[in-house]
Amino acid sequence: MKLALPKTARSSSGSAARMTGQPCYVRVTGTLDERFVEFEFAIGDPELSVELVMQFEQFREFCATHEVTHLSAEEGARLDFERMKWRFGAPGITD
Repeated sequence: MKLALPKTARSSSGSAARMTGQPCYVRVTGTLDERFVEFEFAIGDPELSVELVMQFEQFREFCATHEVTHLSAEEGARLDFERMKWRFGAPGITD
């Protein structure tokens, strides 16, 4: 099923990076049914992101439109570690 946004919801102004003046980040977290890309999208701070799912071609277009920086595996692991400290840790835990 393909979901189309109403014309009023489509952005013709372009990149979120240009609109906000902040860098955009993408972290691929997996694939689904060999048809979809699961990823996190963040503006300004990779620690604050939304989870999205798109078809591969839509994902490529999304990344190009929003001028994203793809996070490396190391950067993703660092984000996971920070999230684990918040979820399971105690105050004062450091690297």
